[in-house]
Amino acid sequence: MSLQNVHHIAIICSNYAVSKDFYVNKLGLSVIQEVYRKERDSYKLDLALNGHYVIELFSFPNPPTRPSRPEACGLRHLAFLVDDIETTISDLNSKGIETEPIRVDEYTGKKFTFFADPDGVPLELYSI
Repeated sequence: MSLQNVHHIAIICSNYAVSKDFYVNKLGLSVIQEVYRKERDSYKLDLALNGHYVIELFSFPNPPTRPSRPEACGLRHLAFLVDDIETTISDLNSKGIETEPIRVDEYTGKKFTFFADPDGVPLELYSI
């Protein structure tokens, strides 16, 4: 087996318009392709970060909720690498996105913090 890279992360949202606005207009990801699948009453939005395909955002009618905190089994969080964590936090806060206090990774000495998408999916900022 020869895994090369992570291809994408798939996220199912409860409110497509709100999540699309969050990932595109607030976090700044760019739209690669948006498709409405009538037979599923579902949107699929492919998003890129710095030209790299990273997220598939899906909408489905009445998706079940999934526990994400505290420390639920399964995918723990999605982390974004940032050059300047303080500036990024300030930008998120100015858009009404709350962030946790900055912490320092005890092993790497790098700063990090968490925030959440509109459905409570944990997202992390991690300093370069």
